[in-house]
Amino acid sequence: MKFSSVLFSLLAGIMMLPAAQGAVEARPAPDLSFRNEVQLAINRGLGWLEKSQDTNGWWSTQELPALTALALTAFKGDPSGRYRSQEPAFVRRGYAYLLASVKPDGGIYHSNLVTYNTAISMVALAAAERPEYDPVLRQARRLLVSLQGDFDEPGKTDNPVDGGIGYGTKYKHSDMGNTLFALEALYYTRHLAKDRPAEEKDLNYEAAIHFLQNCQNLPSHNPQPWVSGDAKNKGGFIYYPGHSMAGSETNAQGRVTLRSYGSISYGGLLSYLYANLKKEDPRVLAVYDWLRGNFTLEENPGMGPQGMFYYYLMMSKALTAYGRDEL
Repeated sequence: MKFSSVLFSLLAGIMMLPAAQGAVEARPAPDLSFRNEVQLAINRGLGWLEKSQDTNGWWSTQELPALTALALTAFKGDPSGRYRSQEPAFVRRGYAYLLASVKPDGGIYHSNLVTYNTAISMVALAAAERPEYDPVLRQARRLLVSLQGDFDEPGKTDNPVDGGIGYGTKYKHSDMGNTLFALEALYYTRHLAKDRPAEEKDLNYEAAIHFLQNCQNLPSHNPQPWVSGDAKNKGGFIYYPGHSMAGSETNAQGRVTLRSYGSISYGGLLSYLYANLKKEDPRVLAVYDWLRGNFTLEENPGMGPQGMFYYYLMMSKALTAYGRDEL
């Protein structure tokens, strides 16, 4: 099993940070046996991670701080809480490596994938709950905000990809993956913008929602020609306007529509919540209905086995944020 697959499956079993919005619905008494089974699985995963760390503090590769950040977030999110108050030496080495990866522009990366590396590293730093990391997080926030797309007339959402975020300063394109992780990092560090509103420019969330709805198969809110309103696709998401990893369909009249798929549709639900849309918003309800109608643990709907662990991760995080234990 690949390193990233182990991390994704491990993170899927962990409540990393508080739910994204509102009070969670009343739940039945916990199943203690199941809870113990989950904790045992988490313990095994964390044990594997501890043994897999490089002596210099990073996991898997020195070039991608995000992988180290995923591991650190897993330790900080352990439900037992044993890595929160007292950090073992290997966790401290991991954080030291992240801090050493900070660039003058505020990003946390080495040479590429600026948004992914910065955003995922921010979540790990925020999970540490250490005030001394706040200056690093503030600088990283400023970088992510600066990467928000505005591709045609400045200040207007006149391009379908306006409001989203791409891979970094060299990429003139937005996509759902980078936008999701940026929204997540900004959400969990939002207190740093609220306590200094005059100093900290925040993301244009109206523009971000413009981008998100332009990735959704929902004719009532997305007028693009590829949008599908049929039952198989309505409400679900694609990767960016005009492109779906699940491909396209052509109807009898020759009209080409893009297929929704599971992992990015859970990412769309999560992104809407991070962008402060209410659960009752028709766009949120539409993607939730698509996910409910396409629920399975056997595949990533629309993608088959491709991206299964990412699908599990997105599912667990999105349904936690939405406040649903069952579909």
